[in-house]
Amino acid sequence: MPAYRDIVRRIDSIKNTQKITKAMQVVAATRLRRAQQAVQAARPYAEKMVEVLQTASERATEYKHPFLIRREGKRAVMVLITTDKGLCGAINVNNIRAATRFMNEHYAEGQRYVTVGRKGRDFLLRYRRSVVAEVSGIADRPTMAQILPAITVALDEYTKGNTDAVILCYSKWISTMRQEPTVQTLIPAEIPRRESSQQQQGPRADYIYEPDPESVLDGLLPRYVETQIFQAVLENKASEYSAKMIAMQNATNAAGDLIDALTLYANKVRQAGITTELMEIVSGAEAMRAASK
Repeated sequence: MPAYRDIVRRIDSIKNTQKITKAMQVVAATRLRRAQQAVQAARPYAEKMVEVLQTASERATEYKHPFLIRREGKRAVMVLITTDKGLCGAINVNNIRAATRFMNEHYAEGQRYVTVGRKGRDFLLRYRRSVVAEVSGIADRPTMAQILPAITVALDEYTKGNTDAVILCYSKWISTMRQEPTVQTLIPAEIPRRESSQQQQGPRADYIYEPDPESVLDGLLPRYVETQIFQAVLENKASEYSAKMIAMQNATNAAGDLIDALTLYANKVRQAGITTELMEIVSGAEAMRAASK
């Protein structure tokens, strides 16, 4: 049976750990609110860009931008978005598993990766996967300038004909308790069709393009791909802090349960020690009484 003081020291150590996890939970909750605001602020820009692309593609029906042409081949560049730090549950494992599984099933011949985040980069390099570009140390409030070099490498690989598709994998933020690994094809780009006038609420916008819709598509399609990746980075940040907040909350609760169990065990050890000492005192007193007779 361990000594009472050893159990007390362990309880004190767990209490200190509980304070740390509680503080990390509060920090993650604060940053989660900021990440949610960033995701919501970026959505109107992305939605408006999609609307302009839809109208431009309807005008330029005969024009085919290289990003819109589907290539037959088994080569692809995967843009894998993960976190830089751990203690955020299974978010990184789920993203890496979804990305590698998709690449093995659809692009087995030529697999290359562009990583955003240290965890994905370290995993791929450990298993000797081809990483052509990486970005790490992303701030809590990401900017396009931080991830643009990696995006440029992925677009150049497709433009030069070194790959047949550009794929994106990230963790989509749905709610605080739910984050889903998502894989989507960036290039060849698939511009969603506009709703018909009967289904759409309100007036339908129409645009006059200068110099022509083809030039607008040339300028907007690379920006569209960049916006999709930037939006995925923001979604992944929100998912990271959600997962971290839940993980730290679970760790805090588990520490509390362990403290309660150890406190009960310490009380039993202390009571057993007191009982043993009383028995020794009584036995000594009986022995002295017997000796005096």
